[in-house]
Amino acid sequence: MRSRPVGSHNTLPRRRAASHPDVLAAVDLGSNSFHMVVARYSHGQLVIIDRLREMVRLAEGVEENGRIDEAVAARAIACLERFGQRLRTMRAGNVRAVGTSALRVAHRKESFLRRAHAALGHPIEIISGREEARLIYSGVAHHLPRAAGRRLVIDIGGGSTELIIGEGFVPIELESLRVGCVIMSERFFGDGKISARRMQAARVAVRSQLAPVQAAFRQRGWEHCAGSSGTVRAIGEAVRELNPRVTVITPAGLRRVLEAVVAAGHIRNLRFQAVTEDRRPVFPGGLAILAEIFAALRLREMRITEGALREGLLQDMVGRFTDEDARERTVRSMQLRYHVDAEQAGRVESTALKLLKDTRQAWKLPGEPAAGLVLKWAARLHELGLDVAHSGYHRHGAYLLENADMPGFSRDEQRLLARVVGGQRRKLSRESLRELVPPWDRQALYLIVLLRLAVLLHRGRGRDELPRFRLAARGKSLRLVFPARWLRDHPLTLADLQQEVQYLRAVRVRLVVGPGH
Repeated sequence: MRSRPVGSHNTLPRRRAASHPDVLAAVDLGSNSFHMVVARYSHGQLVIIDRLREMVRLAEGVEENGRIDEAVAARAIACLERFGQRLRTMRAGNVRAVGTSALRVAHRKESFLRRAHAALGHPIEIISGREEARLIYSGVAHHLPRAAGRRLVIDIGGGSTELIIGEGFVPIELESLRVGCVIMSERFFGDGKISARRMQAARVAVRSQLAPVQAAFRQRGWEHCAGSSGTVRAIGEAVRELNPRVTVITPAGLRRVLEAVVAAGHIRNLRFQAVTEDRRPVFPGGLAILAEIFAALRLREMRITEGALREGLLQDMVGRFTDEDARERTVRSMQLRYHVDAEQAGRVESTALKLLKDTRQAWKLPGEPAAGLVLKWAARLHELGLDVAHSGYHRHGAYLLENADMPGFSRDEQRLLARVVGGQRRKLSRESLRELVPPWDRQALYLIVLLRLAVLLHRGRGRDELPRFRLAARGKSLRLVFPARWLRDHPLTLADLQQEVQYLRAVRVRLVVGPGH
């Protein structure tokens, strides 16, 4: 396969971390298709070296009770086994795999996710709709040539449709609607029949989803419009089949395609070359979505782009190895939004990371950067909830972290941060940690203990430096050693530490506090 750069203008920061892997891969477990793209990071660019795509239609297999149908699950696992084989062959140094709409709405999916992890060889992150939109915009923006003004980007997936307005590489307005080509086609064209009445009913359903957001999008405005995803591409090619002189999707072109699809009467009679046999069952639903978006947003034309979620994932991965990690920007933004005392957060962070250094080897915590990053972000955001109320602020902070839109973070990462911040004070329980993904279901407790001690030691919020101290760990036994005189001069801190001994005992962690020899 011939290599080519991702996008026309995707020059990355010149500084390259020494540990940056040469080969990266992004896997998109979409509701309609699974995609994998493998790239080499070379001379400041991502160069695509392989692509794989399989039509899985995962959304089709999410039953009313939220379970994933076993036949569809087997189809998905078989696909991931093939992807996993290619990843092992190509020795990808860093891989991110994300699940989107179908996995967001599925219940009791833990068994499927474990099987998917084993098949692919890498864990599956489930991302929010707005995070999906952010990543899609990044993939599209790095594919398109630089242009002044705002862009509107539309991506129609199997289970959701993302709408984004951005400028340059920065998204400004992000929305994810619960309408996709698979679920709309199943709902209105499930038996294969197509009629004007059914198409109109499908469009009305889409219109109800667009109604709450269309005014805000029209008010923002845009100069350019681009469509990504296989659905938009297939519609664009159908438009050109009916009028070869047209190079973009227009309202007139859409009308011609709609008329031809309704006239066909059944999906088996669709004669567009662009609508392959495996896309025919989902084409009418996707067409209804795009037609209604054109009407609601009063679009005059839409250009088709190759960039999509997986390319955005690659860009995000590169950012994590340079100084462009979206998660860092999100943490800074949340500190500002919720008026976090940055100096106090910095003191807690410094002490927490010192405690992590003392205990990492004994506790066999995940290597850099995982444990350090989680503890750093938790320390920076541990007082987030104070902006809500002082009473129970740790619980308020945990709620915000688990439910807020946090660009760059997966849902599992948000849940982990929420548990660490929520466990920073008062009584402790292991119950809420069991729902975390491995290895954090076992090891998050250690990070909670470290954050608790760091918060406690800086409870006075003073600027004076702490004395030299050390924390020794052996299994779940801890010994915190201070200069003898310092403990005598700080009786309140000593009393707090003695109370902490009791709190930790409830989760079978033994803490001993005493003077050094």
